[in-house]
Amino acid sequence: MIVRGAIGQGRPLPAEPLQRFDVSFEFFPPKTAELEESLWRAVGRLAPLAPRFVSVTYGAGGSTRERTHATVRRLIAETDLKPAAHLTCVGASQGEVDDVAREYWDAGVRHIVALRGDPPADAGSYVPHPQGYASAADLVAGLKRVGDFEISVAAYPEMHPEARSAEDDLDNLKRKLDAGATRAITQFFFYNDVYLRFLDRALAAGIDAPIIPGIIPVTNFTQIRRMSKMCGTSVPGWMAELFDGLDDDVETRKLLAAMIAAEQCRGLAAAGVRDIHFYTLNRAELTYAICHALGKRPAPAARPA
Repeated sequence: MIVRGAIGQGRPLPAEPLQRFDVSFEFFPPKTAELEESLWRAVGRLAPLAPRFVSVTYGAGGSTRERTHATVRRLIAETDLKPAAHLTCVGASQGEVDDVAREYWDAGVRHIVALRGDPPADAGSYVPHPQGYASAADLVAGLKRVGDFEISVAAYPEMHPEARSAEDDLDNLKRKLDAGATRAITQFFFYNDVYLRFLDRALAAGIDAPIIPGIIPVTNFTQIRRMSKMCGTSVPGWMAELFDGLDDDVETRKLLAAMIAAEQCRGLAAAGVRDIHFYTLNRAELTYAICHALGKRPAPAARPA
């Protein structure tokens, strides 16, 4: 049970690592042979943790469509993992999006992460395709017509940058869930009390579906500050101070990243959270270390009879 309204960082942390903890991981499709090798090393390292699912991202305007498909197909063919393929509305008609969804269904995919999506960088603000799905809620409804998909959608504890108000943003989340989505996964955040207050507001708005916190281990502070500005996430001043002077010290940045994320996750656990989605950036070692700190370990190998 989640302790609604509790501030995770200010509560006592569990004395023992948690054993009952579900995780999921996000990967992105590789652009080069070297990055592909890195991705599959990450998959192999994290697979023994038995994630509930692993998601594969879909670039702006469907720019990574084929690479996303190839990654998902390989996950199905070569692992026991359950892939959740990202799908967006951007730059495609309803028929084209539905065709992609049918391809996923025929390949054995039963879980979609349905997103409105961001336009390509040179396109400015989001404009729906004239024959396309106008919003993520419309996309969810369309996917449910194609097949009985399990559907995850996005949530923004600090409000989507384009939302007119926090209430409007919550209304949009409710529309997505009412259209048939199973759960929401949040944009990454760094203040646990922001997430927990968001849960309170969602519950008051009549939203009772799971809202899974999204956590990102920070190894490149300049990159994360840029990403945070784009998605409306607040970056703590103390984080800037911690990473100050470490631009050329990769190993120390990794240690700090694991420490910060593990502390944040244990704070969430103290508030009753039992599901976490990790944005891995295709790097396994930090996510694995954080899961280990939470008590999420590979199943013991079976002993020979």
